[in-house]
Amino acid sequence: MRTRPLKVALLGCGVVGSEVARIMTTHADDLAARIGAPVELAGVAVRRPSKVREGIDPSLITTDATALVKRGDIDVAIEVIGGIEPARALITTAFEHGASVVSANKALLAEDGATLYAAAEQHGRDLYFEAAVAGAIPLIRPLRESLAGDKVNRVLGIVNGTTNFILDKMDTSGAGYSEALDEATALGYAEADPTADVEGFDAAAKAAILAGIAFHTRVRLDDVYREGMTEVTAADFASAKRMGCTIKLLAICERAADGQSVTARVHPAMIPLSHPLASVREAYNAVFVEAEAAGRLMFYGPGAGGSPTASAVLGDLVAVCRNKLAEATGPGESAYTQLPVSSMGEVVTRYHISLDVADKPGVLAQVATVFAEHGVSIDTVRQQGKDGEASLVVVTHRAPDAALSGTVEALRKLDTVRGVASIMRVEGE
Repeated sequence: MRTRPLKVALLGCGVVGSEVARIMTTHADDLAARIGAPVELAGVAVRRPSKVREGIDPSLITTDATALVKRGDIDVAIEVIGGIEPARALITTAFEHGASVVSANKALLAEDGATLYAAAEQHGRDLYFEAAVAGAIPLIRPLRESLAGDKVNRVLGIVNGTTNFILDKMDTSGAGYSEALDEATALGYAEADPTADVEGFDAAAKAAILAGIAFHTRVRLDDVYREGMTEVTAADFASAKRMGCTIKLLAICERAADGQSVTARVHPAMIPLSHPLASVREAYNAVFVEAEAAGRLMFYGPGAGGSPTASAVLGDLVAVCRNKLAEATGPGESAYTQLPVSSMGEVVTRYHISLDVADKPGVLAQVATVFAEHGVSIDTVRQQGKDGEASLVVVTHRAPDAALSGTVEALRKLDTVRGVASIMRVEGE
């Protein structure tokens, strides 16, 4: 074993960073044995140096992150700051001054991963980011390495624990959205401002990363269709149960049937109770991968939190340090296919549409005519009426999303349609 330690700079020391530092200290001997050399925490960049950080030598604390990564003796920089800047500048500076990088920054990777990949390649460094998607679940490395010889056609998953907890509570307890969100906040699953989670921004960033790796093409955050789950109601869950389904906020990345384009989207969807993702409870994550040779694979586990995320960071640290000792680098960007990303309107999917309509003869015929005029085939219809008002629930066969959206707009214009109570896609068949 090499006795000279590999030096690590820790950029950020919040919930995840402090846990990374703790594990590096308490498991130092094991990490050294697995790597083939000891690892040494050489500096910790923070914004508030006065805060007490148990287990971290105060002499390692600095507020000058740039100076830390410019030292020249840093072997690996671990970036757990988050956001776009200064994280992007710090990562590229670390590459320039000889360090490989382990990051948990999903927002930056989804927004400008190409710049980071290019900088890593230019300077012959590693960029690893297992912790950026689905916490402790090994997912990035299986896609980048284990399935590198296969053709992935679809990635379907629950990649945000906060939203899964909320939807699970709505499903199992009958709670409304606000009540379930309050419980998630009280338990620490939801931030004080839960917008990034409940509006799908967090999941969309992860979908961009997964699609790029799975399909060997560049997919940015702006390419991902995003729809939040704040409008999901108890009535939607009741409808789902009647269909033998539940509701999840899904990240869906697909290769087109002709193989000439890809799509990436995040939205609530009904999925059959028989689908493996339907049984994912509480704040857990799960990702379902469909590949030509491997078939269907499912990855499941805790998707967030200090310890699970730190586990993924430390796994990357071991891999990067091993590469450093071997004077090699791991896989970089694979975007050789250069496939275009299709719009949501081109996605072929199913709809569950609940309409409030007048309870009189001919209404169903009018509604069916609108679907036919837009080339959308109806799978099932359920109608209930009382005192001159009725509820009409239509489930479609698969059709282009644009045709389904056009159908809904045309339905709104019918005199007999009082309103569109809910619209939801049906997935997971």
